[in-house]
Amino acid sequence: MGKLRGITVLLYEKTLTGHDDFGDPVYTETPVAVDNVLVAPASDTEVLTASNLYGKKAIYTLGIPKNDTHDWTDRRVGLWGKMYKTFGAGLEGIDDLIPLQWNKKVMVMHYE
Repeated sequence: MGKLRGITVLLYEKTLTGHDDFGDPVYTETPVAVDNVLVAPASDTEVLTASNLYGKKAIYTLGIPKNDTHDWTDRRVGLWGKMYKTFGAGLEGIDDLIPLQWNKKVMVMHYE
């Protein structure tokens, strides 16, 4: 039996590049490969909770590695050739109290 390992996903980081004519911020997105991300189908409970709290349907839950420093809030994510978007408050545990390599959990929905 092999060692548990995640996949590489594309996280689209946002950089503020200016403001439009209405004063709203304008961002550019840069894809960054993030290695060893766990991807699991969202559970029925997570789907229901996300729908009730955010009005969005969770498709997958991502397990983010402990050493990751990226901002996963409201970001596009590329998985298996499809685009998704993170939403909601990501959950983070205490590194020393979690035995495996992942300590953050982020939900994603389909993104068109």
